[in-house]
Amino acid sequence: MILPITLVLASGMAHAIWSMFTKRSLNKSVFLWSIMMIPTVILLPALVMELAEQTLSTVAYGLLVVSMALQALYSWLLSKTYVLGDLSQIYPIMRGTSTLLVPLIGVVFLREALSPAGWIGIACMLGGFVALSGIGGRSVAGHSGVQGLKPVLMALCVGLCTTSYVFVDKLNLEHLSPLSLLEVTNIGFVAGLTPAMLASKQLRQEWKANRSTILLGALLNPGSYLLFLFALEQAPMARLGPLREVGTVFAAFLGILLLKEQQGRKRILCSIVIFGGILLIGMWG
Repeated sequence: MILPITLVLASGMAHAIWSMFTKRSLNKSVFLWSIMMIPTVILLPALVMELAEQTLSTVAYGLLVVSMALQALYSWLLSKTYVLGDLSQIYPIMRGTSTLLVPLIGVVFLREALSPAGWIGIACMLGGFVALSGIGGRSVAGHSGVQGLKPVLMALCVGLCTTSYVFVDKLNLEHLSPLSLLEVTNIGFVAGLTPAMLASKQLRQEWKANRSTILLGALLNPGSYLLFLFALEQAPMARLGPLREVGTVFAAFLGILLLKEQQGRKRILCSIVIFGGILLIGMWG
């Protein structure tokens, strides 16, 4: 169990770092498109070769199409969310939403039961989300009311999309290797951002300003998910998923220390509370 845990923790750190690069970029859609297009081109032969060597069922191909569609929606939502909110505000919400929704859906619709630790975890996460949203006071982004809630609502949508594609990709691992499945998700991600990238006409400008972080992000972005997929092959998702969200704490520190975002103590504390709630739900809920 040590190896998959190590892979998941590294995945969480890598995800937080490339997210910070995205927040610092000039055009979020162009930056995200750029860091994903590089591995998409590199990994395409691996996917073509694997598909040529085996025959997949119609259902399997259908799941791959669903995965690409979810990734396309995810990439579009992600680019918009990074424009609206600070990294230390939106990241814990994006990453924690899936862990919050899954047990609540189970309780409400499937008549499942949560342990006392699970309910405490949910309370911790809800409290952290409310504190980050700025409800009841001045919002984190400097706006009040609905305008101030926009980044929070978008982050919640990103988290819902993440929940969906992780479940679908768990099924896809029964038909494809992690490397080929990563390429499928890459294609969907790039497709979702291509219209915005073309409309912006800022590709050259983004590369000129952020060439080094684009190249590093091209390694960390798919690398973070590939590490997670490898870990999923060795241990149950219910155990590994919560650990990956340690990235919420990493991202909060990166946002405060490197991006100089405001409300540092509050956001770091909220991210720790949210991560604690995730662990309670995932490990003992």
